[in-house]
Amino acid sequence: MHEQLLAKTFVELADNLVADFDLIDFLRLLTDRCVGLLGAGAAGVLLADREGALRVMAASDERVRLLDLFQLQNDQGPCLTCFRTGAPVTVPDLYKEVTRWPRFTALAQQSGFRSVQALPMRLRDEVVGALNLFRADPGSFDPSAIPVAQAMADVATISLLQHRTSQRSTALNEQLQTALTSRILIEQAKGKLAERQGVDMEQAFSTLRGYARAHNRRLSDLARAFIDGSEPLKGLGG
Repeated sequence: MHEQLLAKTFVELADNLVADFDLIDFLRLLTDRCVGLLGAGAAGVLLADREGALRVMAASDERVRLLDLFQLQNDQGPCLTCFRTGAPVTVPDLYKEVTRWPRFTALAQQSGFRSVQALPMRLRDEVVGALNLFRADPGSFDPSAIPVAQAMADVATISLLQHRTSQRSTALNEQLQTALTSRILIEQAKGKLAERQGVDMEQAFSTLRGYARAHNRRLSDLARAFIDGSEPLKGLGG
């Protein structure tokens, strides 16, 4: 594990303990760092909305985003179990879980994944989501990586909950609802940019994210401007 990158990651995650941080970019940073540091092939984040229903909020690639959506639509999978129990779920070999999650295991294998590690995003007794790690090969994740992944999930959870007051649940739910709206805008912008530039959805997201960071803009604001064409966006064709 790269110690310098690990230290940088925790600094970046903690640096978001400020008002008005970009939640979508923050969660994407979390998934990217899980892939870069922990030996995961891909990673995703599910968060609960104001009604307590899980939503896909971030994924390191399109395969995981679709796989997490499939879990929610079919109400089965290790990530849902992790969220509902508040406990880690370890699946060294999905081939052995066909009876438990038949639809999920079939799609996961088609997507190129054989093992899963789901970790709860929680503070004390409150679970707000799940961090999900996927690998192409069967077998358990490196035992030294799991505590690091849980620590990253814990820091991310603290960032999500940091604005809570006496109406803490309301404050969190409003933040998550805003993030869900932003996510829809970003998905629409990804599709428009992918079609315009002839690239895949992952490349389109990387282009949008890089542009937003280079111009010190929130992803959702950039996505809205790109979709409605309200301003010139040199380099994006907007």
